[in-house]
Amino acid sequence: MFIKSLAAIGGAAVMAASLVAPAMAQDGPPAQQQLRDGAAADDVLNNTTAVRGANSRLPPLPVRGRNQTPPPPTPEQNMAAAQQIATAAGAACQVTQANLLGVTAEQASTYEAACATGPGFILINSTPPQAIDCVLLAGQADIERGRNPAAVVGTQCTLPQNTDVVRVVAAYATEAGIPCRVDQGASIGRSTAGNLIYEVGCTDADGFWIEKVAAGWEKTECSVIITQNAACRFSTVAEQASTLKGRLTGSEAAPCDVTQGRYMGANANGSFYEAKCGAGNGLIVRFDTAFAVQQVYPCETAHRIGGGCTLTVVAPAPAATEQ
Repeated sequence: MFIKSLAAIGGAAVMAASLVAPAMAQDGPPAQQQLRDGAAADDVLNNTTAVRGANSRLPPLPVRGRNQTPPPPTPEQNMAAAQQIATAAGAACQVTQANLLGVTAEQASTYEAACATGPGFILINSTPPQAIDCVLLAGQADIERGRNPAAVVGTQCTLPQNTDVVRVVAAYATEAGIPCRVDQGASIGRSTAGNLIYEVGCTDADGFWIEKVAAGWEKTECSVIITQNAACRFSTVAEQASTLKGRLTGSEAAPCDVTQGRYMGANANGSFYEAKCGAGNGLIVRFDTAFAVQQVYPCETAHRIGGGCTLTVVAPAPAATEQ
């Protein structure tokens, strides 16, 4: 939606006759003749100001232009107007700051508002009122610029609190039960069910996609996401390996210095991951739903587990010798 500046509003009217009356009584016909001849109100005001300035008992009168611009709204007025729109639009926002951006082509006032918690919004006093999530706007702009760096992405939020996308995504990650330290985050669109999806980047750990559903949040590790013809921008191979190694602690697989990990799938017995070890060997691990190790299969003997190991080169078994 295109935003244009607010037009200037006309200035105050001038009460010329009442202001100049005392001056005409002192100076006589010239000023009276000006009024009779239809002189401009500004000229009369100028004459009046000069006369009053010469009389020490009367202060000079200010000269007012015909198109004087009214003062801009105060911060408090902007906040009150933005709060009214947010409430009417059903946005969960306690407005803490608001800037008037202008009006739409339909003359609907538009504000950017920061909120006490959660994302900020672009608020439009249209019918019905609209509240557009700043995190979603930033995510859409990222996607468009990824496709075309020269893309025109439209109106974006600029208040410092509203450009801190990681703050908002980190709060969502906490709600979703992700215990990592969030260092990156973004809105990445909607699921086929129309639910909002965010990517969460973690410090030294595998990241997640989290989806807002009716019952709360659903989370999916990036190690799983990359097997579904999708990608995670904020997770690295090393971070995924670090997460997998941490899950091996206290098990017979703990000696494996995981350098690379791979999600293989899941069934009724649990989820399966392949780990490539620094010593050159590898293994496949079956976890329960809480990621406790249930069984470990060395790559040398795991040929029948999900097609076997692919990260570790396993020497073929020696051919049986005839007796």
